[in-house]
Amino acid sequence: MGSSSSSYAPKTVYLDVDGKVQRVIFSRHCSPCDIKELLCSSSNIARNTAILLIDSEGALISIDPTMPANTPNNLYKVMPHSTNQGGEKEDMFQNVLSQVAEQFSRAFRINELKTEVTNRLAVLEKKVELEGLKVVEIEKCKNDLKKLRDEMTSRGGVRYEHTLVNCNCKYNFTDDGKKLSPRRDVPSYPKYTLSQETIEALKKPTFDVWHWEHNEMLSCLEYMYHDLGLVKEFNMNPITLKRWLLAIQENYRDNPFHNFRHCFCVSQMMYGMIHLCNLKERLTMTDMCILVTAAVCHDLDHPGYNNTYQINARTELAVRYNDISPLENHHCAVAFQILSMPECNIFANIEPDSFKQLRQAIITLILATDMARHGEILDSFKQKLDNFDFSNEEHVKCLKMVLIKCCDISNEVRPTEVAEPWLDCLLEEYFMQSDREKSEGLPVAPFMDREKVTKPTAQIGFIKFVLIPMFETVMKLFPQIEEIMVQPLRDSRDHYEELKQIDDAMSETQKKKTESMSLGGKKK
Repeated sequence: MGSSSSSYAPKTVYLDVDGKVQRVIFSRHCSPCDIKELLCSSSNIARNTAILLIDSEGALISIDPTMPANTPNNLYKVMPHSTNQGGEKEDMFQNVLSQVAEQFSRAFRINELKTEVTNRLAVLEKKVELEGLKVVEIEKCKNDLKKLRDEMTSRGGVRYEHTLVNCNCKYNFTDDGKKLSPRRDVPSYPKYTLSQETIEALKKPTFDVWHWEHNEMLSCLEYMYHDLGLVKEFNMNPITLKRWLLAIQENYRDNPFHNFRHCFCVSQMMYGMIHLCNLKERLTMTDMCILVTAAVCHDLDHPGYNNTYQINARTELAVRYNDISPLENHHCAVAFQILSMPECNIFANIEPDSFKQLRQAIITLILATDMARHGEILDSFKQKLDNFDFSNEEHVKCLKMVLIKCCDISNEVRPTEVAEPWLDCLLEEYFMQSDREKSEGLPVAPFMDREKVTKPTAQIGFIKFVLIPMFETVMKLFPQIEEIMVQPLRDSRDHYEELKQIDDAMSETQKKKTESMSLGGKKK
């Protein structure tokens, strides 16, 4: 991503293979998977074998293009990652048994609940008969009892009428106590040693988020919490932090755009802005925690269809939240449903009042990501800019809302080769929604219609009228972001305007050609 030619030079590492020195050369643009296959081949290990890379002191080395180079006097060794040790097998077996026991326990609790309700219904029916109520009152009570029975029968199914659309959310809050746990346990989430090059790159908006696997992104997020001092400040259990991050990852869906990589992208940009704007010197540790945690949780369980669709289709989410930011409210609910699990509660060791403050602030920031509130939030921030006071709670709250908004829609701040694939993903998700809206007879937004939108038309207005004004407003408070964040937006605007001019010229040429052919046909 840098401009110097050294960033394209191949990297060389030296391996100890059966007591002999083996030199391995690879491009810095290789993916971690390609490098792992190359290391396996060089060490006479089967291609698909899980491996670890260890230095001469026994430390694990992250297998990626940024791994530190070594010398023939300081060899790395490739080791198959063995998982068949007796102790680990026993732990895995016990873990499976625990999960099965929990499932049986949950099933028995449902049966116990049904039995209890049935008994209570029987008592009510007996009471009606014994007290000799009037015929009308008896019929009314029987109708009430029938409704209770019907509700029990349909418990766990759709609670609303057939005209409502199920949003297929992973969480069904009508089922008491139903929570999602990570499908993987912590032992299969390896600890990566981040190179100094990676650590420095993480702090910059130019970070390329496409070169990392999920486990590596989890390690980077874990590093951010440690590096910012949040683990120490809030007395977080490091293992609980791992479990929480796993649960977060498991509860992002595999949408084209709103997925776990987008979560990591937004969180990394927030981490970068904290460093770039020197926020650690101006905000509290609680503010740091609120910013990063809100970024991590801001799109949890996003179904891939926006608020407009939820409201027009009258989905369960829209009904539950009265058409007011249904997705953002859902993201908040899922975030705190995960935190309600003791094994995932990274805030278990803070005072209840402190947790209440954190919870409210995180909810405020996630709700601020609803673009329907964009003008309202930005106008409020502009009013405070001239006399901005970092000791004023309302001023800081408004700043945090604007910061998470910036990070949420910051893709065009990144280099073109990083930003453009995100646009492809976003358009794919838009087209999926507009196709569904057409099939269901719902209104279709022009910027989502595959028959009307192009890349330039999708981006020019958004960059000119949303991104640049917002980032230029933040620049008044933090002038240091102009070169690194605002100028790339201006360059991106110019890039898409040039593409639009080319598209328009081609369309005009094609139009003239068609008209010429039409006139020629008439002359004949």
